[in-house]
Amino acid sequence: MSEPITRFKGRLVALPAANIDTDQIIPARFLKVIDKQGLGQNLFADWRYDAAGDPKPDFILNQPRAAGATILVAGDNFGCGSSREHAPWALLGFGFRAVVSTSFADIFRNNSLKNGLLPIVVDAATHAELVETARKDPAAEAAVDLGEQTLELPSGKRVRFPIDAFSRSCLLAGVDQLGYILGHETDIAAFERSHPAPVTTG
Repeated sequence: MSEPITRFKGRLVALPAANIDTDQIIPARFLKVIDKQGLGQNLFADWRYDAAGDPKPDFILNQPRAAGATILVAGDNFGCGSSREHAPWALLGFGFRAVVSTSFADIFRNNSLKNGLLPIVVDAATHAELVETARKDPAAEAAVDLGEQTLELPSGKRVRFPIDAFSRSCLLAGVDQLGYILGHETDIAAFERSHPAPVTTG
C-alpha cells in the first residue's frame, strides 16, 4: 500500500485554519482520476494558484519552507465535508506523511489511515506550540514514533497520540486492509481446510 510508518523525523508546515474541508484539500474537478499520480500538485489548488494557474507566493505551500516538509500542522476539524479518498492521496502526493490537528472529521481520518497517512490528534496547547514554532523556524522538525505512539516536538516535549490497534498494525507494516488479509492467507487456507462446506442434498 505505502511505505511503512515506524519512526521518522520531518519538517513542519503550519496551515492552522479551522474547518478545512475536503473540497479545499482537493477540489471536485480533480476527482475524475483514479490514479494517485500527480494529485499532489493539485493539493489546495484553489488556494495555491491564481486564475491564470500561477502559484500564489503568499500561500504557505508555495514558499521555500514547504519544500520537503512531511508534517502538516492543520486546524481543528480538518478534513470535514464530503468523503473522498483523493484528499489523503493529494496530501501524500505532496510529500506529507502525517497531519497534526486537535481533531479530524471521522471519514477523512478513516480514509487517511486506510491510505497510509497518519492523522495525529494533540491537545490545544501542544498544537499552539507547533503552529508557533513552525511559523518562527522554517527548519523546525518533529519526530513521530508510531510504535510508541508519540510525537516529539522541536522543544523536546513528547506527547502521546491515540490510534486504534488495527490501523496502527497496518501502518507499521505498510499494508491496507486487503494487504492485511492477504498476509494471513496461509491461516485462512488452513481454516477452510478444517471447516469444509457442508454437503447439501437435493
